[in-house]
Amino acid sequence: MMSILLSSVIVGTMNWGVWGKNLNTNEMEKLILHCIEKGLTTFDHADIYGGYTTEAAFGKAWHNLNIPRENVQFISKCGIKYVSDARDYKIKHYDYSKEYIIWSVEQSLINLKTDYLDVLLLHRPSPLMQPEIIADAITELKISGKIINFGLSNFTPSQTELIRKHTAVTYNQIQFSATHLEPMLNGELDYMNHHCIKPMAWNPLGSIYRVDTPQTLRLKNVLGQLSEKYNVSEDVLLIKWIMRHPAHINPVIGTTSMERISSIELLQTFELDLEDWFAIWVESQGIKVP
Repeated sequence: MMSILLSSVIVGTMNWGVWGKNLNTNEMEKLILHCIEKGLTTFDHADIYGGYTTEAAFGKAWHNLNIPRENVQFISKCGIKYVSDARDYKIKHYDYSKEYIIWSVEQSLINLKTDYLDVLLLHRPSPLMQPEIIADAITELKISGKIINFGLSNFTPSQTELIRKHTAVTYNQIQFSATHLEPMLNGELDYMNHHCIKPMAWNPLGSIYRVDTPQTLRLKNVLGQLSEKYNVSEDVLLIKWIMRHPAHINPVIGTTSMERISSIELLQTFELDLEDWFAIWVESQGIKVP
């Protein structure tokens, strides 16, 4: 099996298509090139993004660039059956049958114009999922070379344990940020660290720029102070805060702004002091550490 190394910060593509900025092919080409130039070589997809359209839009742009496949890494997810014009589903639901998992991967490969996925994730846990059937699908996909590594997304430790009894789980993409601390407090990150499961964090900026609550106002205050101290933007500080965790979390950033993507380079220019890391944690919770 080939070994892969993901970029420390992962580029999320959910907002590239019709669910977000609706970038055209030329704009996607420029954004892909910019990401790679800045060292962000891992692109995170899901089959449902854009109502099953964003993977193909990205794939077209990617194909035009003629960049060697080994220079980038593609992640995609499957399992959600999303109601859209592209699929005749009456209700949003999950499907983890062997046939559907394999078919979904094959569709993603066609859309992305690639022979393999570096990582396949099951998008969300289903109460009806059968670990043995999932493992059969994953084994077949690995043997055929269509996926290299396998992981989960939004799975709890107990749900992960069900799967990993039958097949290796290398990643779990979870929601984690300075405003969503639960994985750090309920044992999720401890469990992943213990079992060498690599965490990815979606929505790494949390709700700080979306709502004004006592929590976000406290965080904005401390982030403003730290931004002056370190001479970096607040969003860079929030990502650095996540990456300081010993589980070695890969944040998945959703921005399409070239300027904000460029700022990711600043993560390598400073270390977040221990007291400053705890200052962000304390202001998030609104109480001192015990």
